[in-house]
Amino acid sequence: MDSKNLSDLQGQNKPAACQKRRWLRHLPHALGLLLMVAAIVVVQHEVRDLRFSDIKQAMTSISQKKLFLGVGCTFLSYFILSFYDRLAVVQVGYKKVSYKRTAFAAFCSYVLSHNLGFSAVSGAAVRYRLYRNWGVDSFSIAQIIAFCSVTYLLGASVLIGGVLVWEPQVIPLAGKHVPGFLLTFAGIALWALVVAYIGLAFRLRQIKIGKWQVDLPSPAMGVMQTVVAAADVAATAAIAYVLLPAGVAIDYPTFLAVYIASYSAGLIASVPGGLGVFDGAMLLALGPYMSTPQIMGVILIFRLYYYIIPLFLAGGMFAAHEVFMRSDDALEAKKRRRLRQDSQPLQPRRIRPSQLVRESEADFSVAVSTGTVSICGIMLICLTLLDPVAKYPVAEGHLLLWLNKISAYVLSLMGVGFIGLAVGLSQRVTLAWRLTLGALLFSAVMTFMRGDTFIVPVMLGFSAFLIAPFRSCYYRRARLMSEPLAPSTLLCMVLLCGCMFILVSHHAAGSWWQIVFELSFSDTTRGGIALAVFLGLVVTGSLMWPGRIAVTRWSAEAQARYLTLPHALTNIVSSKITPQGYVTGETKEAVIPFFRRGKFLVAIGDPAGPESDSVSAIWRFRDLAVQRGLKPVFWKVEKSFLRVYDDIGLSVWPLENDRFHFCYPAEDIVLASRFVAAYREQESLVPLSAS
Repeated sequence: MDSKNLSDLQGQNKPAACQKRRWLRHLPHALGLLLMVAAIVVVQHEVRDLRFSDIKQAMTSISQKKLFLGVGCTFLSYFILSFYDRLAVVQVGYKKVSYKRTAFAAFCSYVLSHNLGFSAVSGAAVRYRLYRNWGVDSFSIAQIIAFCSVTYLLGASVLIGGVLVWEPQVIPLAGKHVPGFLLTFAGIALWALVVAYIGLAFRLRQIKIGKWQVDLPSPAMGVMQTVVAAADVAATAAIAYVLLPAGVAIDYPTFLAVYIASYSAGLIASVPGGLGVFDGAMLLALGPYMSTPQIMGVILIFRLYYYIIPLFLAGGMFAAHEVFMRSDDALEAKKRRRLRQDSQPLQPRRIRPSQLVRESEADFSVAVSTGTVSICGIMLICLTLLDPVAKYPVAEGHLLLWLNKISAYVLSLMGVGFIGLAVGLSQRVTLAWRLTLGALLFSAVMTFMRGDTFIVPVMLGFSAFLIAPFRSCYYRRARLMSEPLAPSTLLCMVLLCGCMFILVSHHAAGSWWQIVFELSFSDTTRGGIALAVFLGLVVTGSLMWPGRIAVTRWSAEAQARYLTLPHALTNIVSSKITPQGYVTGETKEAVIPFFRRGKFLVAIGDPAGPESDSVSAIWRFRDLAVQRGLKPVFWKVEKSFLRVYDDIGLSVWPLENDRFHFCYPAEDIVLASRFVAAYREQESLVPLSAS
């Protein structure tokens, strides 16, 4: 192979092409930011004269009958969602997976999708973990994920097309400024795409991707996909529609058009839950029909039903499952110890059904913890609005006076701290888990003692219950604890101390943001508080960020040391693949050489070194790839650590009579097939082999 091909293999593309791809990669983020800014302007304009008491009055005016109807529509929506996955497993040939399991997978994955935005629209990580433990192979899981995404797009295309053809005027901004014939043409084009998808099955039933054969959905399956997705969107819109005040002059088809336009704007913006964008679009579109407090009341209850309560339910299910599983293991261990003491023969250890989905918990529990802690933070920041008067104080005497004086201020600051700690939780940082657990328990006790409405301490305590069982999910060390005291870290600590000093010295009976917006305080005080809160949030998130993985350049000395370790690839010296560097495990005994190839960070072989340090080396290599924005893959690995590679979400591609394997992300199967073809040709001269 000539030098030009080798350079291509190493990802050295032309600068112009790289620049173009970089711009295209950031285009969705730029569009999302633009929509977010527009939404902030709209919301600010609509609520500038709004008082929270007006919203609260609008919410309390909704009858119990309407609230129960909203609950029923929520159940109906999530029930219909379960058929996304059911149709998918039938399509890929896994009818043996029960409906209960597919419904569970759909519920968990879509709870994350709804709360985390478009980036998680398919719940890929959750689906992969669950279905792998239920015996579905990696390629079929990739098909399930793609099938569910296409299902939603089919239903959305039908309904959005209907909006563009029949009700284009309800689309915020575009409905009044874009010519009607263009919107009608776009709607007909969306319908044509759906018809083409269904009609394609009459002419094409299979396609081939590498060595895999993919069966395309039949026309009947395509119709079922479209119907299920359209019914799902219609049921979700009904949650908000049944909450509308009596006498509002808007029929369901028109409201459905408003909802679809608003929800689509939130998806395009790719912000968690469409926050701000969805709300701004609803305010604009429903303004002619309802007052602003009524619209905000409906939106808040809709978010409570469709986003927040399911998130807490899903997290509670996983936390309860973890507690049950640990008690199950403890009882089993106790029974085996008793049999051993009585000198009775031990039966082979039985894998209980409760243990089958254990590997699926890590990704989901971290995402749920991040979401619930962020919600708790927002709740504490807004506590003086949500619950301005403590009604059921438990504390008495001087303690009650002290709580009344500073508790609202302290809790509002803790709300900001929770948002900063959520950053660390999302990165699986141990220090963030410890601080969050302690802060949740402290704030739950404080709100209980000061007499807040019972839902506040219950939510805080329940959030602590959600994250407490999953200590093993938070394995990374914060940069504050893992790196030498660099000038940037020292500056962050000094800034944090300064922010705390400013905030402590200006405490008041209300929350910090009431001081910022209260004109009776001086401009210096208000500006200082606002700046201290903002810097404190940024610095907390920075200190909670995981420490960077140390990388050592590949050299002759590194190569000599590598070849002395067990499981090293002996022909790495004479092969055409040259490592660029290596990472080690926690004890620095195991070594993984690697190089970069396009979007992949490629580990060469299994970790070389003692097995006790090899697993941590694999996880550290995975973290290194994530830090660099690349996908981790493992080239030429044996069977010893295949379970670990599966744990970090990689699929297995057998090589050379199943002795060696290539581990790659399931969603990148096309790139993986090209990689295998290229490096098989490159290695044909001098193959790698293990010692």
